[in-house]
Amino acid sequence: MTETTEGRRDPIKVMVVDDHPMWRDAVARDLAESGFEVVATAGDGDQAVRRAKAAAPEVLVLDLNLPGKPGVQVCKEVVAADPALRVLVLSASGEHADVLEAVKSGATGYLLKSASTEELQDAVRRTAVGDPVFTPGLAGLVLGEYRRLASEPAPAQDTGEPKAPRLTDRETEVLRLVAKGLSYKQIAERLVISHRTVQNHVQNTLGKLQLHNRVELVRYAIERGLDDE
Repeated sequence: MTETTEGRRDPIKVMVVDDHPMWRDAVARDLAESGFEVVATAGDGDQAVRRAKAAAPEVLVLDLNLPGKPGVQVCKEVVAADPALRVLVLSASGEHADVLEAVKSGATGYLLKSASTEELQDAVRRTAVGDPVFTPGLAGLVLGEYRRLASEPAPAQDTGEPKAPRLTDRETEVLRLVAKGLSYKQIAERLVISHRTVQNHVQNTLGKLQLHNRVELVRYAIERGLDDE
């Protein structure tokens, strides 16, 4: 069952990051008029990271082409600082390399700037609950890349290195649900544990496996067939 924002009383907190003032202001205004709470905006990468940490948005609407610090680096840093934060890239570029780089940096979704206002609003709502949202045609590209990476042989390891650390049963269970695309809230409801406990399990798993974000975690799970279980 897909998680929705229906029934929640508080508006979704959104931050808009774009280096073009007119575009940034227009997107922020449209979202605010549609019932979202725009908690901050930013026009460059460094400013975006600082303000995201201070404003604590639920969804960061992010352009990739930013002065100072590129969008993919912004994405990495804000997601590392707050794993519960969702990033929706809103870019003029539909280049496959840009899409994959954004997702590998931790973005939940990727929408082209040619999208309508209604499509953007729907994408923000869906991103807020952890649904991967992509402009038509890009979702298949991302899934195909996951499968390609999963089919590649693992890099040879030095014989002197220790074996991969063992995950607890609960960590493995959470990892399996992450690989299936469930949001933290959905995982918490399914396992009857708190949202914070799910986050702690994910962070512990990332640390044990020496991975950096949810995208790498999904790849790890797919490589081991956990998404099919």
